[in-house]
Parts: sequence; C-alpha cells; structure tokens
Amino acid sequence: MPRSLQPLDDVVQIPYHFRCPISLELMRDPVTVCTGQTFDRSSIESWVGTGNTTCPVTRVSLADFTLIPNHTLRRLIQEWCVANRSFGVERIPTPKQPADPSLVRTLLEQASSGSAPLSLRITALRRLRGLARDSEKNRAVIVASNGREILLSIVFLRVEVDSSELNHESLAILAMLSLTEEDCMYVAADLNRIHYLVNLLFHSLIDVRVNSAAMIETVVAGIRLPELRAQISGVEGVFDGIVGILKYPLAYPRALKIGIKSLFALCLAKQHRHKAIAAGAVDALVDRLVEFDKCDTERALATVELLCRVQSGCAAFVSHSMMVPLLVKTILKISDRATEYAAGALLTLCSASEKAQKDALAAGLLTQLLLLVQSDCTVRAKRKAQMLLKLLRDSWPQDSMENSCDFPCSDVVCFD
Repeated sequence: MPRSLQPLDDVVQIPYHFRCPISLELMRDPVTVCTGQTFDRSSIESWVGTGNTTCPVTRVSLADFTLIPNHTLRRLIQEWCVANRSFGVERIPTPKQPADPSLVRTLLEQASSGSAPLSLRITALRRLRGLARDSEKNRAVIVASNGREILLSIVFLRVEVDSSELNHESLAILAMLSLTEEDCMYVAADLNRIHYLVNLLFHSLIDVRVNSAAMIETVVAGIRLPELRAQISGVEGVFDGIVGILKYPLAYPRALKIGIKSLFALCLAKQHRHKAIAAGAVDALVDRLVEFDKCDTERALATVELLCRVQSGCAAFVSHSMMVPLLVKTILKISDRATEYAAGALLTLCSASEKAQKDALAAGLLTQLLLLVQSDCTVRAKRKAQMLLKLLRDSWPQDSMENSCDFPCSDVVCFD
C-alpha cells in the first residue's frame, strides 16, 4: 500500500472502487477509457505517455485514447469525502476539464481570419488566452492545434506599422507557450521582428512590455547560434527596455521574474554587457536583489557575476555602497548556486579594488569564507572562497594567520 494512504486507512477505509487501479490512491479526476475501466486522469495519462497501448486492467489494446470524464463517480467520491470530513478527509476539488480541441481550432481560425471583423478576432484571442491561463493541458491543446505558428503570424503581421490589440493578445498567449528552436529561429532570423519586440518594451501597458520581454528571453534562450544571440542583445534599446521593467515602481512579481530572466539571457553575450551597465542594470540589480525568490535570486547573482567581468560594471558595483555587503550576506543564505555566484562576484570585485576589499571585510567576509570552505557547498564555490582568502591574506587576524592552511589558487582574471 502506498505510504500516502496509510494514515488515512488507519482511521477510515477508502472504498475499493474509489481507488485508481494504477496508483491505488483516491481518484481526484476519474476518467473512463474505451475498455470501460476508470482511472485517475494523471495516472492513465502517465501510463499512455510512457508508451503503453493496452488497458492496465484488462490488457486489451486501447483502440481509442480518448479519456471521458466520469462525473458520476467523481461526485460520489466528493460526497464520500464530505461524509468523512471528521476523519481528516479533504474534499477533492472539481477539476477543470481540458479545452475541447475543436473549440480551440475554431478560435484559432477566427483569430487568423483576415476577412473576419477585428472585434471577433480579438474576442477569439481573449478566449484562447483564458484557456491558456487555466492549465498546462489547455496550452498543450493549443500547441497541438498548430497554435504557435498561427499566433506567431498574427504577432508579426505588419510589424512596420503601429501594433494593435490583436498583436498584443497573440503575444500574451505566446508568452505562456514553449517555443521550438524552429519558432525561435523564425523570430530571430528577421531583425524587423526583433526591433518590433524591442519597441514593445516601451509600451504604455506593463503587461505588453513584460510579454515582449518574455518573448525575447525565450528566443535568445532557444537559439543555438551565438552570433544570433549577440545580434539580439546588440539591438539598440533592448537593455533599456528590460532594465525599465526591473525598475517598474509598482509591485508586480511577474515583471521582476521576466525582467531578470531576460537580463541574464541577454548578458550571456559578453560583447554587449557594457550596454546593460549603461542602461542602469547595476542599480536595478542592487535595488531589487532582496525582492527576488530563490530561483530568481540565483539568476540575479549570476548576472552580477557576469557584469562584474566588464570593467565599467566592476567599477559601478564597487561604487555602489550596498553591493558588496549584499553579496557578503548572501553567502550560505540562499542556496549553493547563489553562494557560488556571490563568491565569484566578490572575487572579481576584490581583485580589482581595495575599496571592495575594505567593504567586504567590514561586512564580515572572512567569517563567511571560513564557514564556506568547511561547508558542503559546490567545489567551484569552495575554490572561489579559497582564492578570496588568499587575496585577503594580509587582512587576516594574526592568530588566524598562524593556524591557517595555504590555500592554492589560480590567477584571477578580472575582466573579459
């Protein structure tokens, strides 16, 4: 019996026909296959998704993979949950059913029809946007209905003129979908399309700006040719637009998430990092660093480390009174990756500036480094910590000097 059922079965017995035959757990979204057997949707989808073509119960070949919701059984399970609420059983929610593929195809046809009224096309796109927002399954249905290609054609329709609500609604849907490398190449191969997206970074509506940034990040991350990625990051105004999103004054978590993802992706092209610095990326990163979640903090610190390798970036971070103390405080506080990036940035800053060394020591860097080299962090993080300790050796207390080991390290390269 699965461990997740043991506590429940100690106090109340789950009816046999309420259990999924695959997982043996209480079904949350029962569906029936063509053999008449009922399973939990997630379990049968996983079964079929791994290449199985037979019914798990009868072993009969599945001639049709359509999953029919068993509403009657789901209501019975919900009633049983309510009846056993005193035993700690929570009522399963009523699941949202995946979008009907025929409806999705109809909406895509309406949205892409050049002869249809503009209002009808926008309404169709809004309905598609709502479906895409509802669930991953709906997004998969849109993709399977050739939605990416259709929406891309709408977004970049007549990019030489002012954008319209039609373009914006299509862009909003695409921002929720994963694009193939072919899709990304379609966008990246035409600079007019990139310039169009960059122009949208300065739109009056923040949602349009964020959706455009999401598309740019997806395209940059989705293409393999480094020269194309560099070409996008070199487009005039792209860093100003992305930094502007990071500096958006109102609370908007998605703007922060998309903004830092986009900035990091663009900064991977080292020949244009100076443009990020000129656009104000340093102040934006310092001001927003404490507002990111764990994953985005890692990405922000990785971006800081990249920008430190540019001479103007290193100088800008050193001159900012909060940057070095923030990096010191980050060590061992967020994650192993965050620690590694923070140590790398500090290594570059302290190698280039005595002021950075003094600021780091005042913020308690020596203690953090000694803890770091004794921790279970990554090998790269320890190596950077050892290099920092050797760099700051003259600043160690005398008793630490007498009892210290000789930390081996390679030469530090400050700038790319």
